[in-house]
Amino acid sequence: MSKTDALPGFHLLAKPTGAACNLGCKYCFFLSKKDLYPGSNFRMSDEILESYICQYIEAQKIPQVTIAWQGGEPTLMGLEFFRRSIQYQQKHKRQKMTFQNTMQTNGTLLDDEWCEFFHKNNFLIGLSLDGPRELHDAYRVDKAGKPTFDKVMGAAKLLRRHKVDFNILTTVHAANADHPLEVYRFLRDEVKASFIQFIPIVERDNETGFQEGDRVTDRSVKAEQYGHFLIDIFDEWVHRDVGRVFVQIFDVALAAWAGVPPGICAFSQTCGTAMAMEHNGDMYSCDHFVEPKFLLGNIGDRSMTDLANSRKQRKFGRDKLDTLPEYCLQCEVRFACNGECPKNRFIKTPEGEPGLNYLCTGYREFFRHIDGPMRFMANELRLGGAPANIMNYMKTGQISRVIFKPGRNDPCPCGSGLKFKKCHGKAG
Repeated sequence: MSKTDALPGFHLLAKPTGAACNLGCKYCFFLSKKDLYPGSNFRMSDEILESYICQYIEAQKIPQVTIAWQGGEPTLMGLEFFRRSIQYQQKHKRQKMTFQNTMQTNGTLLDDEWCEFFHKNNFLIGLSLDGPRELHDAYRVDKAGKPTFDKVMGAAKLLRRHKVDFNILTTVHAANADHPLEVYRFLRDEVKASFIQFIPIVERDNETGFQEGDRVTDRSVKAEQYGHFLIDIFDEWVHRDVGRVFVQIFDVALAAWAGVPPGICAFSQTCGTAMAMEHNGDMYSCDHFVEPKFLLGNIGDRSMTDLANSRKQRKFGRDKLDTLPEYCLQCEVRFACNGECPKNRFIKTPEGEPGLNYLCTGYREFFRHIDGPMRFMANELRLGGAPANIMNYMKTGQISRVIFKPGRNDPCPCGSGLKFKKCHGKAG
């Protein structure tokens, strides 16, 4: 592979505590990863920390570098660890390079000192909160099984008080999936969240903790249930909150209708540019595939750039497209979905072909439901207007739900002006 073939930039989730966490969330897919490292103290050494920062900076050929911290629970490393990470960023940065540090946290260990540090160093915080008290505490409990809602709400207040940028990550599962508006209105009105991510819990029911088998746990959201959850929230959002509350999957959908890249790998045609690094420097193909067969290597033995651009990793990313069933290739909303994340592709199509996404029926119903408003907002963008103009137009009642099934020679629904077969209808 030549240097010109190398990725100009890639995303890496660093897990300085590995799977170690102070909570015992019942649906957490990562807690079992501790079994991969028996006897470990699950703390990233200072040597690995500096090597990670140095190699990651060297690998990025773009001026804005995102350093992403996740776990387990990253705050278990203590504040001094992250102070050193900032020092190493400044030590190894190239001229005119800027940094954005992000951290996904359960928030239960945050205090004023943490939040002062986040504000001073421009951290973007993702705070895990599953809705009002009863819905959040259904599964998000500590190691003793005690509720965590009050501590997480305290963290949200601290972040606001210290003017720290944060968004809310809400998992959608069996306990809260039937309460979409209760969840959304609570996050919008009580938490005052402006940025929200909804992540479906699809938990494989097996003994390994790996992405194996075709059964899911009772905690998992059902496909139709997830689709209805998104639809109900979208219908409220599109009437009153466009431009004021940003919901990640709605932004991703608008990008698809506008004919631009989605911004997250789950809805891209291919993936492989978002990897994960364990506390000891082991790199894996994806955060959802921290399993022995997806281990790329260790940054102490082989450079991060080589691992990210390896044949194994490129094949992992390409397989997302190459293994898409014919049922998906012919789907009218494929341009928006692209089969979603490979971790959820474990059921069969109506014709018996393997590789269909477990959430397919929900996504298909959701994307069909939002077609009319999305076409309107995408057109506003093309004309230099604001997507929020949809709210006034919705009051007229002229936008109805449109279920589209474009033919090969019909205009592509993304609005590019090309025929469907020449645009989002192209197989591959």
